[in-house]
Amino acid sequence: MDWIEHNAWMLWLVLALILGGIEMVSLSFVFIMLSGGALAAFVAALLGGPAWLQGLVFALVSVGMIAFVRPVALRHMRSIEDVRTNVDRLVGSRATVMEAVDSSKGLVKIGGDVWTARAERGEFLPGDVVQVVAIEGATAVVAPSGETSPYRT
Repeated sequence: MDWIEHNAWMLWLVLALILGGIEMVSLSFVFIMLSGGALAAFVAALLGGPAWLQGLVFALVSVGMIAFVRPVALRHMRSIEDVRTNVDRLVGSRATVMEAVDSSKGLVKIGGDVWTARAERGEFLPGDVVQVVAIEGATAVVAPSGETSPYRT
């Protein structure tokens, strides 16, 4: 029992690390708050606080973090908009038809890159300006953009 009293700081540190590891798997923002409480109890143990004080610090800090910090963290995580990357950012962009595009085949140039394409509806001739409405694998699905191109052949 004497060993535990003198090395309680080590137990709190291990508990904080374990709870932090569980948080990495769960991503619930509960275990990281408990980990924060364990770190506070770790500090109390390092400062020589009795076991009852360490437990009280753990409980108060954990409950306080769950009550006040977790809602802010969750709100912040939910407010971050999805960042469109790679092919997702191409949806909505304009493309120029390089080879005739119909419902099954064709080529378009999107931002300097040539893509295979198919028309969502209708047919498009080389030089037409179209809008990318979806990316399916390596094929751009295009629709009329309402623009006309001076380069249409």
